[in-house]
Amino acid sequence: VFGPTRLSTDQVAVLAALGAHRDVHLWLPHPSPVLWEAVAPLATTQHRRRTDPTAAAVRHPLLASLGRDARELQVMLATAQGPVRDQHHRLADPPGTLLGRLQHDLRADRPPAGVPLGDQVDQRAPLAPTDRSLVVHAAHGRARQVEVLREVLLGLLAADDTLEPRDVLVMCPDIESYAPLLSATFGLASGDEPDDAVVHPGHRLRVRLADRSLRQTNPLLATLSRLLVLADARVTAAQVLDLAALAPVRRRFRFDDQDLERLRGWVVDSGVRWGLDAAHRAPYSLEGIAQNTWQAGLDRILLGAAMAEDDLRWVGLALPLDDVDSSDVDRAGRLAELVDRLGTILDRLGIDQPVDAWLAALSDGLDELTAVAESDGWQLTQARRQLSEVAEAAGAWQATMLSLADVRVLLADRLQGRPTRAGFRTGTLTVCSMVPMRSVPHRVVCLLGLDDGAFPRTSGVDGDDVLARDPLVGERDRRSEDRQLLLDAILAATEHLVIVHTGADERTNARRPPAVPVGEILDVVDQSVRTRDGRRAREHVVVRHPLQPFDPRNFSTDGLGVVGPFSFDTAALAGARAAVHGRGPAPTFLPAGPLPDGGGGTQVALDDLVYFLEHPVRAFLRRRLGVLVAEEEQDPLPESLPAQLEALQRWAIGDQWLQSRLDGVPASGCRDAEWRRGALPPGAIGRRVLAEVELEVEPLVRTVEPLLAHPPSVYDLSVPMPDGRVLVGTVGGVRGDRLVRAVYSRLGPKHRLRAWAQLLALTACHPGIVGSAVTLGRGRAGPVSSTLVPSDAESARLGLGVLADLLDRGLNEPLPLPVQAAEAYAQVRRTGDSDWGAREAARRRWTGSFDGDQDRYHARVWGSAAPLETLLMAPAQADEQPDGGNEPTRFGALACRLWYPLLAAETTDAR
Repeated sequence: VFGPTRLSTDQVAVLAALGAHRDVHLWLPHPSPVLWEAVAPLATTQHRRRTDPTAAAVRHPLLASLGRDARELQVMLATAQGPVRDQHHRLADPPGTLLGRLQHDLRADRPPAGVPLGDQVDQRAPLAPTDRSLVVHAAHGRARQVEVLREVLLGLLAADDTLEPRDVLVMCPDIESYAPLLSATFGLASGDEPDDAVVHPGHRLRVRLADRSLRQTNPLLATLSRLLVLADARVTAAQVLDLAALAPVRRRFRFDDQDLERLRGWVVDSGVRWGLDAAHRAPYSLEGIAQNTWQAGLDRILLGAAMAEDDLRWVGLALPLDDVDSSDVDRAGRLAELVDRLGTILDRLGIDQPVDAWLAALSDGLDELTAVAESDGWQLTQARRQLSEVAEAAGAWQATMLSLADVRVLLADRLQGRPTRAGFRTGTLTVCSMVPMRSVPHRVVCLLGLDDGAFPRTSGVDGDDVLARDPLVGERDRRSEDRQLLLDAILAATEHLVIVHTGADERTNARRPPAVPVGEILDVVDQSVRTRDGRRAREHVVVRHPLQPFDPRNFSTDGLGVVGPFSFDTAALAGARAAVHGRGPAPTFLPAGPLPDGGGGTQVALDDLVYFLEHPVRAFLRRRLGVLVAEEEQDPLPESLPAQLEALQRWAIGDQWLQSRLDGVPASGCRDAEWRRGALPPGAIGRRVLAEVELEVEPLVRTVEPLLAHPPSVYDLSVPMPDGRVLVGTVGGVRGDRLVRAVYSRLGPKHRLRAWAQLLALTACHPGIVGSAVTLGRGRAGPVSSTLVPSDAESARLGLGVLADLLDRGLNEPLPLPVQAAEAYAQVRRTGDSDWGAREAARRRWTGSFDGDQDRYHARVWGSAAPLETLLMAPAQADEQPDGGNEPTRFGALACRLWYPLLAAETTDAR
């Protein structure tokens, strides 16, 4: 038996039985022959751990804290019946470095000399300033740890021509969390870059992740694990979409990236939160609430493929989803098929049943939900082999009834997978967990991720486990196992031991301690050696790294415990040089000035003009540059029933209610439709929200109803403009001689600008048809209306020319014309007030406003939370001044030129 660090009582009994008939050879890695001899006379019987007499025989503090498993293994072997003969194989003496001295003391079980007290003579050995055999690196978070490790390894390889990647071993207690970071940090180079390409030398290192879980390399095992999780889960929207994104499931249902993005939108719009159906919510006592389940959402999606939502017709409890067109029918069917098959499998996994029934259900789950390419057939073979091995191991016990928890425990190790030996000793730099190579000597051993709380593992005691509260010597303890692994790693390093941990929070920069065993190592270092400058030895051993790889300290001489620069990152070096020289003034969005005229042709679309007036900067970025400034991050899918609504969700309900009421739907029909959309909180909370929305909408309806006596008319437009182009478009919503529009939003500048552009176009093309444009919206205390009265057709044509000129300028550069702030400025200036007063009014509308400095399009052009002064810097241009105006700034000139005609034609009424 080769290399065990722990043997159970049963295993020792088996070995003893074999020893009665055959010679049994145990090759044991043990940290200290001296300790073995000291423990041997005391290891006569198996005691309770709390009364173990061998614990007092240990002299070195690290052997006492890290080597309990090795000591208890000796006790377990001593209890075996039969003759036992020990033979120690002597190792070569370690070098005279700090690491070598630590290893020598451990093997000799010799306690460190200790820090002298008072006038005592300091018997600690001197620590050479150049001794870097044991180094602890403290970094900011996991990603920075891996970056630091890369630079450390490059430094060691550069300093020693005889050192090769195969001489280096990197061990990490949480290899799965660090695997993506390691792949990104070490494996970006593809190997076919040109010779003059700038590539980090760390990208050319031969690195191999040796023992990742097979669940990471075999997605079918991951699918089985996911099914066992879903078996008693709430089956949230995110969980099902995550399942759909697994490679085998995607292949089975032919989902591509566009499909998954489309499905996500449907799930959000249809109101799916959690639960397959109402009955699936019974364990949570919510079986009476059918809304926001997968069944309710799928009914909406499938019904939307056949019916439109406009007429508010529903089938049963399902209101059609309006975002499903004819090209989506197949996609919607595949989603429904996935959820239906998943529900069937989860029903089979939700009951207690025999082992063979469990395995059959899981096997059917693979058949129903997954598919693999022919070249990946090994994945299915491996998954089925894991299930068949469980069936064979069960033997005559296959009829035993098992619960879901039992099956999870039964399959945990098999679904985790066992790594093969092919990933080790391949000549590359090996990265693995702490177990496989724990005692194999390497010239350089690196321990990554020894963070406080992550290492060693915690081992909670079950409340009904009486034996675990007072264990015997030799019983398994995860914390002791991890500590023993650390001790083995210390002794396996022949030249260098590198420990990397999180030493500071990457967000707050607050200091964080290393794992407790690392702190114990540093304590022993302080007690073992002394420095020439009188500092504690740990201050020489511990290197604290800056947060960013481009920090100048990474490139200074002797800055981070090495001779010369620490980092090999040329890209980060350029960043460090820029940081040293300071930040210059931020470049303007268009350093070379406005873009050349885009050549819009002979026509101007009215819709394009309205789109520009509502948000000039957005129009420039999207229509001219084709840039969509998305939200900073995608909101996570909601996973709970709605209890309260955000402002945007409440607005959507109110807007839908208002439009339905204007289309002639009674209030009761709107109420029923909102319940079926799934956006409302259930029960009394939802009824209260509907009542509040109704109180806001119905006054608007009553106010606008007198204006709706005539049926709506639609007019096609073709207006010759002063510059020779033609404005074309369509305007609807004309009721008699009025252009009428009602919005649930608070009546704002963009609504009035839309009405103004449409009114000018109608007046210029069809003189006398429309006498006014009335726009209604919510105010602070009730409905508010804006009434615009046009002048003659020629004035309307000239007004359209002004708007078209602003559009042309706004598509060549981002104009300093935010509509909210511009309207406030023009309002004040029109009354004859000073430019200073107008600026203050504009600043109040700009600062902290979602339409001002918080707008993501404005932030993209002028910077996040830019002050209004940024927009006021540009001086006015002569051809942008309003009639009779003399504004000092371009912002002021554009604001007045846009808003003066509208304000002169407008009357407002608050009701």
